[in-house]
Amino acid sequence: MDILSLIGRSEELFTTDIAYYEKELSFLVSQSKFLVIGGAGSIGQAVTKEIFKRNPQKLHVVDISENNMVELVRDIRSSLGYINGDFQTFALDIGSIEYDAFIEADGDYDYVLNLSALKHVRSEKDPYTLMRMIDVNIFNTDKTIRQSIQKGTKKYFCVSTDKAANPVNMMGASKRIMEMFLMRGSEDISISTARFANVAFSDGSLLHGFNQRIQKQQPIVAPNDIKRYFVIPKESGELCLMSCLLGENRDIFFPKLSESLHLITFADIAVKYLEGLGFEPVLCSTEEEARALVDTLPKQKKWPCLFTGSDTTGEKDFEEFFTEKEILDMDRFVNLGVIKNDLYVEREKIERFSQAIKEMRVARKWTKEQIVDLFFQMIPDFGHKETGKYLDAKM
Repeated sequence: MDILSLIGRSEELFTTDIAYYEKELSFLVSQSKFLVIGGAGSIGQAVTKEIFKRNPQKLHVVDISENNMVELVRDIRSSLGYINGDFQTFALDIGSIEYDAFIEADGDYDYVLNLSALKHVRSEKDPYTLMRMIDVNIFNTDKTIRQSIQKGTKKYFCVSTDKAANPVNMMGASKRIMEMFLMRGSEDISISTARFANVAFSDGSLLHGFNQRIQKQQPIVAPNDIKRYFVIPKESGELCLMSCLLGENRDIFFPKLSESLHLITFADIAVKYLEGLGFEPVLCSTEEEARALVDTLPKQKKWPCLFTGSDTTGEKDFEEFFTEKEILDMDRFVNLGVIKNDLYVEREKIERFSQAIKEMRVARKWTKEQIVDLFFQMIPDFGHKETGKYLDAKM
């Protein structure tokens, strides 16, 4: 099934920019050594393949998921084959001693790309998963920046999110705080990043869930009042690679919002998805009705669907990649915009935040309210609203 048509587009976003800079991109990759952290996730795999197909001298991939890493290698071998350079994968947790030993033993990389993240809004529902989100999105990033500086890395890239612009949820806010740590790191190493839209059918996403529901003979559920922009996995890899190789220090790349990047509801995608599989969507009014009909409707080439409004904590009404206070370069690329940042380090804020989190972790006791209050101290205009409802409470 063609992902582009499902998200309402007929052509890829970055074709013109990639073609224009392909010679430079290929030369830089072929002369360089890369470490991709979180390389077995959806974006990480896309980035890894973009690097691999341009024949790097060295490409090491680290990810905590052993199974996803196996699939990455199988995918690369089955589609791209082999390179002369040093290609290896390592099933490691970047917060671990084993990872630190791995970096200490080698660490010889020109470019370090960090794609690891806890990305789900639903991860803010309890204080313990929320603390892990902080550790992964903020402190592991800071640690790998410091290791890159110590090892003489040329460039550090870290993926951010559109949800970091005027954040309303804890995931977006954690990435906004991460950007503050990146700013501090940029004093000692060149750093660039990217904010972009939802990656269609990425692991754990609602669209990826459509595949799971079909395989498991379960109803399709989606919000009908939230419109989102989507990029396909390949585009996410291209965007990250261009930011890493072509971005200047403190640049944030993002896709330009244009007619070629259509807003579409999850419900609309669900309808197209089912029709592409040959099923007629049947709208249900309750979860119970949808679960009951899944035993009979598929035999008639129909599929039960539950499309509802969204009322859970952390949902943003609209998407944006930059704020009105940020300086933009909209001329360098055709389909990419760049946020240009001067050096501005909120050192005292960062140190207070780090110390407060450290004290909570040492005490092994904290509440979500404490963390939310800490986030408000870091981001005074944080738009977080607690509704008391979370995605895990829905089908």
